[in-house]
Amino acid sequence: MAQDKRVGIVLVSHSKEVADSVAALALGLAGVPEAPVTGAGGLPGGGLGTSAELITEAAHRMDSGAGVALLVDLGSAVLTVKSLLAEGDELPEPARLVDAPLVEGAVAAVVTAAGGADLETVAAAAEEAYAYRKL
Repeated sequence: MAQDKRVGIVLVSHSKEVADSVAALALGLAGVPEAPVTGAGGLPGGGLGTSAELITEAAHRMDSGAGVALLVDLGSAVLTVKSLLAEGDELPEPARLVDAPLVEGAVAAVVTAAGGADLETVAAAAEEAYAYRKL
């Protein structure tokens, strides 16, 4: 797959700092600084919350035609992404909400997307992060 046609990854958090920091961590650990990942956190004017506007903008910015995986942190972030997906025309096609832990899932998704995998494979890699045991 051509490098310009990789799955984009959007990390949705209630906090801009968390979303951006997790994106930077995933990029650093993946060792591919040009991987298509970005944060979409907080509210447009600052502060904690989720913004459909910021999520939509980030998803379109990360879209190269191979799809966009959206990983989220907490409840209302899930609801916001589900609402955008249900509207059908807000997010690029295909876009997918991925059921994965934000940090571990982001690292797995970035590594997999950087290798040129399709959306289904990127989502599966992120979802497998639930199985990562710490003990």
